[in-house]
Amino acid sequence: MLTFLRDHVSWLAPVLVFGLLIFVHELGHFIAAKATGVYAPRFSIGFGPALWARRWGETEYQLAVFPLGGYVRMASRDDEPAAILEGGSEESPAAQAAHQDPNAMMPFGPRPIPPNRWFESKPLWARLVIMLGGVTMNAVLAYVILAGINLYYGRPVPSDSPVFDYVLPQSAGAAVGLTGGDSVVAVGGQPITGWKDLVAHVSPYPNVPISITVMSHGTARTVTVTPRPTPDTNFTSGVIRTVGKIGAAPRLDGRRHPMPLPQALTLAWRVTGNMAGLIFVSVHDLVTRKESLTSLAGPVGIARMSVETARSGLESLWTLIALLSINLAILNLLPIPILDGGQILVNVLEAVKGRPFSLRTREYILRVGLVAIGALFLLVMFNDGCRVFSGLC
Repeated sequence: MLTFLRDHVSWLAPVLVFGLLIFVHELGHFIAAKATGVYAPRFSIGFGPALWARRWGETEYQLAVFPLGGYVRMASRDDEPAAILEGGSEESPAAQAAHQDPNAMMPFGPRPIPPNRWFESKPLWARLVIMLGGVTMNAVLAYVILAGINLYYGRPVPSDSPVFDYVLPQSAGAAVGLTGGDSVVAVGGQPITGWKDLVAHVSPYPNVPISITVMSHGTARTVTVTPRPTPDTNFTSGVIRTVGKIGAAPRLDGRRHPMPLPQALTLAWRVTGNMAGLIFVSVHDLVTRKESLTSLAGPVGIARMSVETARSGLESLWTLIALLSINLAILNLLPIPILDGGQILVNVLEAVKGRPFSLRTREYILRVGLVAIGALFLLVMFNDGCRVFSGLC
């Protein structure tokens, strides 16, 4: 079994990536709902009709047909619209016939849901805790993964050659086509002799376009890249300064130094923050049109990225999962209806207003969210198609 997993890990990578990210995100919402006393009748990985379902206690756990997402059903005034989006109304005769338990609460039985178990019955702070549960768990997952990598693998010793081991997705370097294996020849016309020399020519210039000449597969090419401002901590002095980074990692010489627990935890915190900073900058650049929308990747692109990264080893795959987990957390905070950030905004505005929005207003907000998410999905799928069938776009 272990041999099979080792030999086929690259093809199992998309399942691990999507499954783990979705499960952890929805688990955060679920734990928060349970902790605040909200009735949660369903925990689902995937949307649409169930492939497998089993009820334990008052919650039904299921795997659904379309695995690109998940949800936690809660007792809410939006229960019926949400049910239609997630795979069918719980109030339909078919749904009622499927669950016959005289001692269970709706939708599994005839007992009404107590007023204090509804989402809307909870104070604003409790609703915010529930809505932030998913992104919090994604951030925690990224931190735990990075800390585990530090403890298990230790600190890698980079070689001093100016060769990229890999370039982070959505980084400044990736945006201009830099890839793993590229060897830096010059920066700003100045010859580069080693990795420390490269860092010295890049880090002082956040948000300043610089030219980098690399040798790629025996061919020299020059690109203009704008290093992104990134907080950097000097562990000796404790001073935090902003440096420019292009998102490239040095090639390693194969050696590892064991990392003590305090250092592993501190470094994981720093790297998690740096990843979040890169994603915030990417979102800002997309909004301000500094970065093209063609850089966005969808499910197919992420699956391909997972397979390619897994071929480099489990350490690279776990690092990618950490990056995607932070990415998912931040993007879910965008104030778009349906996303966590949009729901948070609606609940805060209702609290300021002093009463809930009308049903018609909430339906309008829901439709706007569906159009926005639908347009984004079509865009990233188009981008994925262009990458798969290169030359057609």
